[in-house]
Amino acid sequence: MKKYFHSVRLLPDRCKGCVSCIKRCPTEAIRIRSGKAKIIESRCIDCGECIRRCSNHAKSAITDSIEDLSRFRYNIALPAPTLYAQFGADTPIEAILCGLKKLGFDAVFEVARGAEFVSRAIREYLAKGGYCRPAISSACPAVVRLIQVNFPELIDHLVPFAAPVEVAAKLARELARRREGLNPSDIGVWFITPCPAKMTAVRQPLGAEQSHISGAIAISKIYGDLLKSLPTEPADPACPRATHLGVGWAVSGGEASTLAPIHSLVIDEIHRVSEALDQVALGKLKHVDYIEALACAGGCIGGPLTVENRYVAEERMQHRAQGKQPVPVEDEMLEAVYRDVVDDGRLAIEPQPVMRMDDDIYQAISKVEVMEKTLGRLPGLDCGSCGSPSCKALAEDIAQGIASETDCVFKLREKVRDLAQEMVSLAEKLPPSLNK
Repeated sequence: MKKYFHSVRLLPDRCKGCVSCIKRCPTEAIRIRSGKAKIIESRCIDCGECIRRCSNHAKSAITDSIEDLSRFRYNIALPAPTLYAQFGADTPIEAILCGLKKLGFDAVFEVARGAEFVSRAIREYLAKGGYCRPAISSACPAVVRLIQVNFPELIDHLVPFAAPVEVAAKLARELARRREGLNPSDIGVWFITPCPAKMTAVRQPLGAEQSHISGAIAISKIYGDLLKSLPTEPADPACPRATHLGVGWAVSGGEASTLAPIHSLVIDEIHRVSEALDQVALGKLKHVDYIEALACAGGCIGGPLTVENRYVAEERMQHRAQGKQPVPVEDEMLEAVYRDVVDDGRLAIEPQPVMRMDDDIYQAISKVEVMEKTLGRLPGLDCGSCGSPSCKALAEDIAQGIASETDCVFKLREKVRDLAQEMVSLAEKLPPSLNK
């Protein structure tokens, strides 16, 4: 059986067995059994939707910590552009980068710089033509995994480039090796992440055998210490910086804006993305050149591992975009490794056929027949009180032998009623007792 790593974890002691998470999971990866939620690992895409929806805080995300830096001799921080939106616009980005160094990192490399390279590679890719229309962004790992699980026929639509954070990690590691003369095994590269899907992508890379990233630290985990570490004196304005084009990837539409002029479609929030992918699968969006698809509402600034309200964060990013912009950095070394980075020999993204009923075709046909007959007997209310997200999912669970029809409260009530009527009927047929 394939082993999975998931950043999203269940905290059983806090789970009350409500159905909030199963009703919102976009891949129907959660069931309630014996009063507790259970995550079906093969279906989970680590989008973090269950973390947002659980009022009991029974879902959490596993990420690395600042203590893990001790594993390496030289450590580089890769701050997501979303990190800047956690601080007021009066806090310069240079100050945030300096604060990261005070926490123990030896160097900082902005993920936004990786985004600039990926934007350039996508522009060249679209200009060549010959791709499956519409092309779909591969930047959001939760969306890529959604396509693997629910829309495997759309895998060829994904642009064949690594996410900006992977590009940034490779660039940062290569620069450290060349400039500091370090052995690659001595270099730790840490992503400051807004979402659990990117932590999962570090441990289980998409389109690569191994990630260039050593680990991921949640923004929510590092924010408090970083706030205390912000320099009180003016930060070095000469610090090389990414441009607003790369930083803008933090918000919905930021990626597509770097690809103009093309006919692009921007979709955020995982359920809306799923609906749009349905349309792509039906062939209704062939007139669109490019789809920027993001699992979180508002883009990465809406990630479940951030600390600031999404709308506040969005306003801050708009404010930053209106301020003085850094001059694009001309770095000969970065240019020299650019082509090597974008043509990274990526592996094909493989489908994850979790909807297959059985490996044996005859068993699968038999289970589908059982599922259809069972579904016809269920009430069709999709109430979730059985612990499955819908009547169809319960019918599938019954066919797979992991649930029973009496898990449905309506079917259970029918059976209790029928049993009671039968007992009354049998009682009426009883012979009189001998003592009467």
